[in-house]
Amino acid sequence: MNIHHLSLAAARIAAANRLLQIGNPLEPLAATQPGDVDLPPVEASARIAARMLGFIESDAAVIGRAWQARAQRTGQGEGLHARIDKDADAGAGLEELAWPDASDDFGVPPWPRAGAFAACPQVLGLYVVAPDAQWIARLAQWGVPTVQLRYKPAAGAKPMSDEVRAQVRAAVRAVEGTATRLFINDHWRVALEEGAYGVHLGQEDLSTLSGADLDRMRQAQLRLGLSTHGYAEMLRAEALGPSYLAMGAVYPTTLKAMPTAPQGPHRLAAYARLMRGRPLVAIGGIDETRLDEVARSGVGSIAVVRAVIGAPDPEAAATSWMKRMSAFPSASRPA
Repeated sequence: MNIHHLSLAAARIAAANRLLQIGNPLEPLAATQPGDVDLPPVEASARIAARMLGFIESDAAVIGRAWQARAQRTGQGEGLHARIDKDADAGAGLEELAWPDASDDFGVPPWPRAGAFAACPQVLGLYVVAPDAQWIARLAQWGVPTVQLRYKPAAGAKPMSDEVRAQVRAAVRAVEGTATRLFINDHWRVALEEGAYGVHLGQEDLSTLSGADLDRMRQAQLRLGLSTHGYAEMLRAEALGPSYLAMGAVYPTTLKAMPTAPQGPHRLAAYARLMRGRPLVAIGGIDETRLDEVARSGVGSIAVVRAVIGAPDPEAAATSWMKRMSAFPSASRPA
């Protein structure tokens, strides 16, 4: 199929899914790469459309393969190209232009499954990321269901320093006797040794883990949460069978440099549909004005930092968040 036909199909796919747009839209020809014509037509058109919508190249490749898999499974998408061949002005049905979200089309195995990390509740509720053990103690006293210690050692300190261990140990003790679940950011060995509920790791951390490291965490029943920023990272993380997937950044945030642009609530909803049934956490720039929008995506937890830690009255802010989240159908009490 020639570039002109691929561009027509891509333009229709992009137009039908414009809510997924990030940044300024590209014209089809500007989003086309030389190798696209060598791909199956459905995959090529979907890749071009994904680039038009602002998806990074690794995600565009995943999206293209998913469209192709769906076309082979159902015939959806093939009809669009058949009509373009027949009539350049022909339209396409809604089903053919719908964004794919079936796990089979992305190669995602069923959930739950054997060999996965220890389970945590599907709904983790309000998830507050805190800078030290003192904050963890306060949050646990207020009844926050899920917390994360994101402790940054002093400049020049070694990652496995006594300072880190003291913070992790104090945080573990702070939640004892409460319903609060404690995840430790980055320091998985210390978290395991000190008896934390779980650990949260970023994508960069995955490259440093060996198979033996992962087996050690699984065997110790340490819960594992992983950060993701799009389709490619989500599939990489999901393949490990983590206890939960964090998805973001949903909105702009100044707390840390992000590898991708803010994903927005509509992409978040698409990710949640694909990973439905799994514990999911939305993170990044979420405040109370955006709570309803994020909750509609179907995630079972919302992670915040400044919305509670930086609030004039942190306890009142945490209480307000928990009350509002408890009103959503998906919300549940700590388990």
